[in-house]
Amino acid sequence: MWIVRLALARPYTFVVMSLLILIGGVLTIQRMAVDIFPDIPIPVVGIVWTYSGIAPEEMNQRIVVPVERAITTTVANVEHQESQSLKGIGLIKVFFQPGSDPDAGVAQLTAISQTLLRVLPPGITPPLIIRYSASNVPIAQTSLSSETLGESDLFDAANAFIRPGLAVVQGASVLLPNGGKPKQIMVDLDPTKLAGKGLSGNDVVNTLLAQNVIIPAGSAKIGTREYDVRLNSSPEAVATLNDLPIKTTPDGTTVYIRDVAFVHEGAAVQQNVVRQNGRRTAIIPILKSGSASTLAIIDKIKQVLPNIQANAPPG
Repeated sequence: MWIVRLALARPYTFVVMSLLILIGGVLTIQRMAVDIFPDIPIPVVGIVWTYSGIAPEEMNQRIVVPVERAITTTVANVEHQESQSLKGIGLIKVFFQPGSDPDAGVAQLTAISQTLLRVLPPGITPPLIIRYSASNVPIAQTSLSSETLGESDLFDAANAFIRPGLAVVQGASVLLPNGGKPKQIMVDLDPTKLAGKGLSGNDVVNTLLAQNVIIPAGSAKIGTREYDVRLNSSPEAVATLNDLPIKTTPDGTTVYIRDVAFVHEGAAVQQNVVRQNGRRTAIIPILKSGSASTLAIIDKIKQVLPNIQANAPPG
């Protein structure tokens, strides 16, 4: 009853307090993050190993199994593991005990993966470690199409212009483009000409590796100035790779790459095709990362898209 008596004795004070509570509630609601994909932590971490050209059986025996054994003995709070071996790809899912910290598991898996690189097949790269979450789904997709550009140019534009432009959006994780053809330098060998010159494919590979390098060569001081000196053996144009010498025969004839092969700019074998309204295009999936609001990320993406489109290649 004392609250009622106090309110009757000081009515203006309670009116002001009520207004402050009302205004504070409205401001809090306006500033509260609205998210349609809340961050729900799941104690599961994925490890993706890649080793180009290796068969699924070899991937399982030489990479996946040793990694699973190391995880069992070194990483804490592991409940069980699941793995899948594909051609050139090994995927390991590590399930942690309920209530454990997935971030601590990611740190331990990163450390043990770096250590295992010494005992795994030579040339293997560090794995991609992904923490699973209920919000790890695409929240947006940006498509790129053109009536004049080819699929290789579309892929390059998506990877070199669109992705960096979207990466500045806070909370957005921009993945590699789907669709299109990634450009690469192709070396078409002629087996008949190689056999006629007494060469093999390894000779061509070694020539390209040895004569397509940039080597620092110290510095040269001329007068009061000091200049950096480098040996630039990297051709500026792809076509000039055909003019690299492979060997000199006993009769003094020089065998060039163009005599046994053809180096040109091409594209990798297309692994996926994306169509929009019947036309081939490239799309960029965008995921949410961190605790940022999904709706806020979408709004920021819409704001930066006009600037990205203005700076994109013509066509």
